[in-house]
Order: sequence, then structure tokens, then C-alpha cells
Amino acid sequence: MPAPAHVTLIVYDILGKEVQKLVDEDKSPGSYSVNFNADNLPSGVYFYKISFLNQDNKLVFDKLYKANKLILLK
Repeated sequence: MPAPAHVTLIVYDILGKEVQKLVDEDKSPGSYSVNFNADNLPSGVYFYKISFLNQDNKLVFDKLYKANKLILLK
């Protein structure tokens, strides 16, 4: 991240129900990684949404405010 922002990273099931909030905090510029513990989840299709908002609640990086598919295999 090149600028400070409030970062949220949330995993949803196929029905759109939130299953785990991985990140919901202010972050300073830098690189980050997150561990996703899916031990309590069954195999299947999930989605994750990541967003970066500045202090005025405006998107910092339009390209990175999106949802992506995640396939969990056990």
C-alpha cells in the first residue's frame, strides 16, 4: 500500500453470508499478508472482498476494491 488506509478483508460463502472477517483496521503504507484459517469451513466456493478507504471514506485504490472467487479444497 502506498498510502495509509482503513483496510477490510472479508470472506463470504456462496450465499453471500459473511464467514470470516480477516482484516478491519487502519494500516500504514507497506506490504502485508494475512493467514486464513479455514479449518472450520467445508470445501466449496467462497468469495473475498477487499477494500481500502482513506479517512474521508473514499476509495484509495479503485482497482483493489473488488470481490474475487476462492475455491477451498480439503
